[in-house]
Amino acid sequence: MDIRKLVHAYVPRIIIDTYLLRYRKENNDAFAFKRADHSDVEKDILEKYGHSSDLVEYFSTNSGGGVHKWHHYIPLYDRYFSAFRGRKVRFLEIGVNAGGSLQMWRKYLGDDAIIFGIDINPDCAKLNGLSGQVRIGSQTDPIFLDSVIKEMGGVDIVLDDGSHHMKHIPVSLKSLFPYLSDGGISLLSGRF
Repeated sequence: MDIRKLVHAYVPRIIIDTYLLRYRKENNDAFAFKRADHSDVEKDILEKYGHSSDLVEYFSTNSGGGVHKWHHYIPLYDRYFSAFRGRKVRFLEIGVNAGGSLQMWRKYLGDDAIIFGIDINPDCAKLNGLSGQVRIGSQTDPIFLDSVIKEMGGVDIVLDDGSHHMKHIPVSLKSLFPYLSDGGISLLSGRF
């Protein structure tokens, strides 16, 4: 049976209409930040969150792959990650996408940082070695996660900005939390 027929048969029309209205692309565009240049992003973060930092600059001026982060996370990242700057921090980001955030983290954390990103999309392998190491695998695969952490020599920061599926997050957290160094941070980022 076609999924649309199944949905229409069992889901009330009001729910379908509400879903379509909420998630239709043209409606979401009204909420998207329209950036003209990096100073608009910096101004937006300063005005909305009262925050200005190197991380804001790295986020707003990144010229490589796109950095897909909500503006309100930037001050939080800076607050919790700033103590690790300029150290040989071991940083794991779940969700590589276009690789822009790995570039941002390299600039922010410094050359001594050990930066790894994981993604399920095999196309992300082309980003390996540019700003950090990229490994292809699932955030729900404990054996894969174990192998990445061992390759990193441990982990100080885990940033989960991966699938955003509620079933995946606890699996990753359960697998990675025991490896987190004393004083380390695990931060969930994204849409929940």
